[in-house]
Amino acid sequence: MDDPQEPTPIVRRPLHEEATDRLRDLIVQGRLAAGARLNERLLTAQLGVSRTPLREAFKVLATEGLVELLPNRGAIVSQMDPVRLSESLAVMGALEALAGELACLSATDAQINEIRALHFEMLAYHARGDLAGYFKFNQAIHLKIVKYSGNAVLFNTYRQMNGNVRRARYMANLSKERWDAAVREHDAILAALSARDVVRIKALLSDHLAHKLSSVLAELKALTTRQAA
Repeated sequence: MDDPQEPTPIVRRPLHEEATDRLRDLIVQGRLAAGARLNERLLTAQLGVSRTPLREAFKVLATEGLVELLPNRGAIVSQMDPVRLSESLAVMGALEALAGELACLSATDAQINEIRALHFEMLAYHARGDLAGYFKFNQAIHLKIVKYSGNAVLFNTYRQMNGNVRRARYMANLSKERWDAAVREHDAILAALSARDVVRIKALLSDHLAHKLSSVLAELKALTTRQAA
């Protein structure tokens, strides 16, 4: 048996993964705006990496729909396409509804308690008005529900699609009214999961994303109007 006092090795992540996570957060949070050129010289200095891992990060983010690679012209933050977003969130809503149903049937009490703990952490960030911290736990909750559905294909499909809509999910909460409503919806989702109420959680999760879509489409329309003025 391994000695519990024996120090464990420090696991170091590849630089391109660290760069990917940092850039993803900057884009999702709107600190790198849609259409902005990604200046390699500036970003290598800010992130403390060379151009090779930075370019690898661009490629990963391009597969997630967050970055657009331009031949011989570098990369820019991609624009959000309302039609594609609507189609993607419709599929995501169906996936989350199925995941909620399966989680009600197969998640253990311990797994539901784990989601409950994440929920209370999320509420604390909401109370402090910390959207970035809130969003981290919000995403963790949705991923846990899908994971505890017990369906690996569903989980992998959901994770892949979620990368493409993460920016929209964050943007939906920029409205304080919508953010507060989202918290109330999460209260109801947790209650339905705890009660293992299949019918209710399916409806709640599907409606939750539909409300986000409505909020984001309104924000995109307002942004287009401001830019045209």
